[in-house]
Amino acid sequence: MTFAFDNTYARLPSRFFASVSPTHVRDPRVVKVNRALARELGLDPDELASPAGAQVLSGNVLPAGSEPIALAYAGHQFGAFVPQLGDGRAILLGEVIGRNGRRVDIQLKGSGRTPFSRRGDGRAAIGPVLREYIVSEAMAALGIPTTRALAAVVTGEPVVREEVLPGAVLTRVAASHIRVGTFEFFAARGDREALTALASYALRRHYPDASGTGNDALALLECVVHAHANLVAQWLGVGFVHGVMNTDNTAIAGETIDYGPCAFLDEYHPNKTFSSIDSGGRYAFANQPRIAQWNLARFGETLLPLLADDEDEAVGLATERIQRFSTLFAAAHARVLRAKLGLAQPYEDDPALGAALLDRMASNEVDYTILFRALCAAADDPSEDARIGNLFANPDSFHDWSRQWRRRLAMEEVAPGSRAAAMRLANPAFVPRNHRVAQAIEAAVRRDDFEPFEVLVQVLDRPYEDQPESAHLADPPRPEERVRETFCGT
Repeated sequence: MTFAFDNTYARLPSRFFASVSPTHVRDPRVVKVNRALARELGLDPDELASPAGAQVLSGNVLPAGSEPIALAYAGHQFGAFVPQLGDGRAILLGEVIGRNGRRVDIQLKGSGRTPFSRRGDGRAAIGPVLREYIVSEAMAALGIPTTRALAAVVTGEPVVREEVLPGAVLTRVAASHIRVGTFEFFAARGDREALTALASYALRRHYPDASGTGNDALALLECVVHAHANLVAQWLGVGFVHGVMNTDNTAIAGETIDYGPCAFLDEYHPNKTFSSIDSGGRYAFANQPRIAQWNLARFGETLLPLLADDEDEAVGLATERIQRFSTLFAAAHARVLRAKLGLAQPYEDDPALGAALLDRMASNEVDYTILFRALCAAADDPSEDARIGNLFANPDSFHDWSRQWRRRLAMEEVAPGSRAAAMRLANPAFVPRNHRVAQAIEAAVRRDDFEPFEVLVQVLDRPYEDQPESAHLADPPRPEERVRETFCGT
């Protein structure tokens, strides 16, 4: 099996990682190969899906050119700093350059213990592997920057959590696995040499157009701030709750990474949380922009020694860039809301119009995805307002808002059909409903039945299409189906 590895992170100083090979498993079996992604990476999907492919994707066989490493990093977890975390159950096989010229990491998650495992077994159960496959690929189809899932393999071995579960390995593809926590790891040790090397490496790899200013650290900070302002705005646009926005889950590349206790909103509420360990609501839906800026402030702190020789000047440079996040996010979120509401041109009162709708949705417990998808039809046919009003406990709440919306629409000379078509590209019909993900996982765990998983993945690959034959997958949960908590994948 041929991977055209071109490894660069493994050329960095040895303190950046630990060299470690995956642990062999008993009886690996491929349950899913992302064929389209495989072809993008220049890989043969049939070969990956074969028994020989299962040996590679489980870690039993290392392909030629692989240099397996576990990355070192630290992180703030729920606001508390942990000076050493690292890849405790993931091993980076190496880097490949896809047919689009983009360099990516190929990583095995759940591939055994590493020097960073602490007391963990380094394994993954099938549930978290399927969850990450489903949600990360759905995010990619939604057009949101994300890590990708190349394959899922069951190991033929059990893992012990609250109960005994089937073991599995996910093959994850990422622009890189460099995190804010990677910089924190070296900053905590006062390792300026490593920080300098890491900043220059990250800038060249992810933002090469910003290099050449003479201050790589400042250029990198600016780029990462901008990337995360856009990323979080896109999350909010589809009702996504990350669940654990720790600094070790904040990717320098601006991708969504580490799908543990993540979820999508059913009924809208800004304070909605799903993580079983987020009792204080730190990572609630509407709190995500504030936390992103907090994480970026921690990133800026790690770069202070590199920004300027004078400490006050360095603090000033970092503070100015991090404070830009609020403006950048507000602009990005306004663009997202305008697209969802079918507004072609920006007007000063547009953010207030969007906020007014969200307030009404919250007080009436209206489903986030269904409401915005329904607005697409209403943009083309005002008679749809009656049907949408029935989604609200108080229909007048919607109709009062709708009159404002229609006055705003009338300010633009856009054909209703064209407006509705554009809105359908901003308002998905399908997102990974929490109860549907749970059902797919349950079938796989209890019955070794991967058909619900396959169906869900296929539907979510076309989230902006109506797909009437699969319309039930867009339905909100019945009370007994509601998922109130999600759990970390460890």
